[in-house]
Amino acid sequence: MQSRQSLALRQHQNLTLTPQLQQSIRFLQLSAQDLEQEVAQALADNPMLEREGEYDTDVPDAQALPADEYVQESGLTAGVSGPGGRHDADEDGSSDIGQVVSLHEYLLQQLHLTRAAERDQVLVAVLIEELDENGFLPVSLAEVLEFLPAALGSAADEFDEDELLAALRLLQSFDPPGVGARSTSECLALQLRQRQAGAQGGGSHEVFDCAIGLVTQHLEVLAHASPERLRAASGYPDDVVRQAHQLILSLDPKPGRAWSSSVADYVVPELVVVKSSQGWEARLNGAIVPRVRVNPVYEQWLREDRSGADKSPIQAQLQQAHGLVKSVAQRFETVLRVGQCIVAHQQGFFDKGVQAMRPLVLRDIAQDLELHESTVSRATRQKYMQTPWGVFELKYFLGTALGGEGLAPASSATAVRAMIRAMIQAESPQKPLSDSKIVEALEKKGVEIARRTVAKYREAEGIEAASVRKARAALR
Repeated sequence: MQSRQSLALRQHQNLTLTPQLQQSIRFLQLSAQDLEQEVAQALADNPMLEREGEYDTDVPDAQALPADEYVQESGLTAGVSGPGGRHDADEDGSSDIGQVVSLHEYLLQQLHLTRAAERDQVLVAVLIEELDENGFLPVSLAEVLEFLPAALGSAADEFDEDELLAALRLLQSFDPPGVGARSTSECLALQLRQRQAGAQGGGSHEVFDCAIGLVTQHLEVLAHASPERLRAASGYPDDVVRQAHQLILSLDPKPGRAWSSSVADYVVPELVVVKSSQGWEARLNGAIVPRVRVNPVYEQWLREDRSGADKSPIQAQLQQAHGLVKSVAQRFETVLRVGQCIVAHQQGFFDKGVQAMRPLVLRDIAQDLELHESTVSRATRQKYMQTPWGVFELKYFLGTALGGEGLAPASSATAVRAMIRAMIQAESPQKPLSDSKIVEALEKKGVEIARRTVAKYREAEGIEAASVRKARAALR
């Protein structure tokens, strides 16, 4: 067979992502804080960019920026941590921000106040560095001994496990009680022994002994909170077991978490929901919109220059500057449109709360706004909205539909979870609602739901089963 070569014209379409489009997509998926960092970096790299008003000297002092006016009118001054946000400061003007002591620093401060020998202080410092965010020691002493030579040099060969154990006991005597524990059982036991030694907790020695026995030998039984099983496991009378259980409930199983959460992660909402004559509306929080522009002086000079010099690098920077300004504007326009669509669908939520949340999915918003679902998805992640009920991420307002006839043809899964939580909060401690009873109560409200779905939502809310709730109530 003889092969032949020929030329042919074929027409086809390809989607090409231009640098401008790629930047717009990337900006849309960034949070407001990350976007501010991107803009700050662009301002540092590109001389054609500047912040609006940065070099304006003819603005009267009494003239307020529109963003400031909007923030003052909307009452959004509390909690703003972005540019222009004000933190409480001391009389000398210094702020407490950045002065938070970490758990490791707090323990090292206590170590320096002890009269321990230098060898012991070195070992305790090594153990402190190995603690996790909850204050636990996640590695064994044998593992610590293995990497001591790498951390301390050849002198570490002189240490043995008994000496390391003594250093751990010293660390476990520090504040917070329970720090340095290798398990939850040891953590709770350390706290109980410290309270017993200090005669704190309001319990007798018998109560403390019962509590220590429960946390060290019967932790699994303790988790079920059954009075009969606790009494059988401990061998103590009912009143002693009840007091011991109350004492255990007052302990902190994660003593280091107070330090890990001491630095607040502030969220500044990009949208604010306000009430108008037409109902609830979403408006842009102008305080966090980066106010950048192309430097008009440089741009005019570039247009009027007739020197013939090579201006291609500057032209590229000018094009990048225009592209960034456009991408920033498009990002906030898209977020605002998506927010307005969400508010229009969820008017009941803003009037009555989460139990009035309506079913809403990405496809609904995409069809209303004629956008792709991926675009809507990016616009709802890490974007927050200030509402009368608090600050929520935009994706919080999305939820699948559950069949029913009470509130509407269908109820949002988010609303049903809120109903379940409210029912359990209002239940009788002696007669908690089972999952089947919750299903019946929801059916009376017109919400059709399976028992396994109720169990899934209950567990997602961190609520225990009815039998466990009843056992806990009996112990209390």
